[in-house]
Amino acid sequence: MANLRITGLAEEMSTLARMPWSKPLETWEEDASLADMRGISRHIVRLVKATQNYNAPIYAIKETVPEFANREYALLRELINREAPCVEPVAVIENRKDGQGEELPAALVTHYLPFSLPYRVILSAEITPHEVTNMANALALLLVRLHLLGFWWGDCSLSNTLFRRDADQFAAYLVDAETGEFQSRLTDGQREHDLEISLFNVAAELEDLKIAGVLQADMDPVRASEGVIKRYRRLWKALREPQVLDPDDRHAVEGAMRALQDLGFAVEEVEVSINGDKGELNFQPKLVAAGYHQNRLLDLLGIHAEELQAKRLLASFERFRGREPAPKPPLHDSARRWLRDTYHHVMNQVPDALQNRVEQTQMFHEILEHRWYLGEQAGRDLGLDFATKDYIDNILPFRTYVGVTMPGIHEPSAK
Repeated sequence: MANLRITGLAEEMSTLARMPWSKPLETWEEDASLADMRGISRHIVRLVKATQNYNAPIYAIKETVPEFANREYALLRELINREAPCVEPVAVIENRKDGQGEELPAALVTHYLPFSLPYRVILSAEITPHEVTNMANALALLLVRLHLLGFWWGDCSLSNTLFRRDADQFAAYLVDAETGEFQSRLTDGQREHDLEISLFNVAAELEDLKIAGVLQADMDPVRASEGVIKRYRRLWKALREPQVLDPDDRHAVEGAMRALQDLGFAVEEVEVSINGDKGELNFQPKLVAAGYHQNRLLDLLGIHAEELQAKRLLASFERFRGREPAPKPPLHDSARRWLRDTYHHVMNQVPDALQNRVEQTQMFHEILEHRWYLGEQAGRDLGLDFATKDYIDNILPFRTYVGVTMPGIHEPSAK
């Protein structure tokens, strides 16, 4: 093992060096609960906890050839630097040899994305066609975000994606960048090629599940796959193609920018021109950045969340601030009070044993939804404390790690 080479994040070296790299990855022990979190792959993949501590991070380790491992590590590093939704690379392990001195494949190590699952695990539960549509929408948004960064994926599929709950929908993360490449700007032909690959892959993946009896009998895999493409085209058109606005509406440009913000994109640069002959106002987004609500929430309240979760938390804060008497205090004073009196007040009521069932910002969203549901049943608002207690008593104990109701998956171990 003298020639073993580990290239990666400095803070991870001590942990990685203690791992049994002289053994083939397929022989590594893997906790059953972690195996349930792993999707299918053409490579050998294992999920391994860094230590035996309850909250220890989880590594995803994939065996491959050195060239591919180093290339994918570099691509993932660049995607992270550009704030793309993807798994975080940790290291590349090379020059592995077994006890007899025989060479073993190189390994790529990434951090497993907390509170996420592969599509096959999610779709193995009782899931509605609406949620399949939500997953398709999430995949389309992921592809749009990658294309805006100049990244050609080359193998867009459900299998190469991880999904996390984001309010009542999903957020999608790239988990396999092996075939990708960066361009200064993707051509229409390159984008269309990615869409063709996505259309074929997603349809084939869903067809496999339908044959296995997992999907509902009336669900059409091809139509679901086409939904990814349609959603992509709508988003791309809104973000990249010019819009003709009413020149007599002095709020038209502001409204067009708000529409993009509602899609989760901050408009950093636009071009507005007036057609002299017709008097039309042409609005052209030039530079957009994903994560509009996420960034607002982080700047104002210091909370990391998915985009739709962030939108919901900001709405809660805005209602809180709207109830404060005039003259309104400074914004950040209101933010501190909302954090103390609303967000942390709610989250501190969750018992330690149930903390890891659902990610915190997702849980807060679900408690707000539960409050609305109880109010509809009772014909009046029963209050946030009542909804929190009822959620903790009657819903949270039966939930799983990522909010997918499926016994046996992601049940937290006893501390």
